[in-house]
Amino acid sequence: MSPQTQTLLTDAFDQRRDWLEAPHDKAFRLFNGFAEGLPTLALDVYGSTLVVHDHSPEVTGDRALVDEVVALARKAAPFVSVVLWKVRHAQAPAARAGTVIVGEPKGLGRRVKEDGVAYKLDLTLNRDTSLYLDTRSLRRWAKAHCSGKQVLNTFAYTGSLGIAALAGGAARVLHTDLDADFLQLAKDSTAMNGWPIRKPDFRAGDFFDVMGKLKREDQLFDVVFVDPPYFSRTEQGVVNVAEELARLVNKARPLVAHDGRLVLVNNAVFVSGQAFLATVEQLCADGFLKLEERLDVDPDFAGYPSTRKPNWPQDPAPFNHSTKVVVLRATRKDGRGAGAKA
Repeated sequence: MSPQTQTLLTDAFDQRRDWLEAPHDKAFRLFNGFAEGLPTLALDVYGSTLVVHDHSPEVTGDRALVDEVVALARKAAPFVSVVLWKVRHAQAPAARAGTVIVGEPKGLGRRVKEDGVAYKLDLTLNRDTSLYLDTRSLRRWAKAHCSGKQVLNTFAYTGSLGIAALAGGAARVLHTDLDADFLQLAKDSTAMNGWPIRKPDFRAGDFFDVMGKLKREDQLFDVVFVDPPYFSRTEQGVVNVAEELARLVNKARPLVAHDGRLVLVNNAVFVSGQAFLATVEQLCADGFLKLEERLDVDPDFAGYPSTRKPNWPQDPAPFNHSTKVVVLRATRKDGRGAGAKA
């Protein structure tokens, strides 16, 4: 490890010293190389598990560097007992999902707490970690703004936005995602927090198909989250955040109640902040949607003023990270609220 790399890491660890304090049941980004000067590496902590995201171009990853980084990270976080290494460009799905290189697989973190809310984890579910840390500020928003609300969580993945909404007192949250395995984690988090599991509130299915069914069912929601993957293709249609985000939003838009909110997330690193805002302006052009709020990513993920050395493919400004979040306020011609029938 070069002295420059070591300095980048130790400076980043020092900025996160509050995160490193007990209790060790939290989830946070210990180092974000994309924002802090080393684009091939990111480090996440989930409880006592360190997750190493190896983005080096080699299909085998850079194990020599990873071992040095892990040794340095464990000095800063001596409570870490398990290290999971995820090789972004590996050919084998198992290597992309993660290999335990310190400790035992049975010791992998299974749950964390955030803002008093418990989230179930499956750190090897896929290339990701089952709880996105870049949307923590949005979960905080959901907890603060969803009391008594009817909430639709599209592209729910493991349901964290909906779980935060329930923690904030939402009257109902409907989670929908293509993959039923992901939704099982949403159910596990629901049960873990002591809330009842209502099977109709977990719908596995294609986004386009489910949106159509909900519209035919005449359902309306006070808050609709739209947080699509960068790209996916099904028999029903294509999800392409870079080129067709407006089309996705317009599929969900009819389900937003009068004076409700549509929350839109775009985490595409190849979409600039200005290009995203241009799409938002397009969506708001007819006057029935209005930009109400823009949310930044928390500094442990986006980098701190003293550590930021961003290397984004596209400039996310005015957002502080390529994960770009806006809250849109909706107006309906018919004035219908959630629960009202046509």
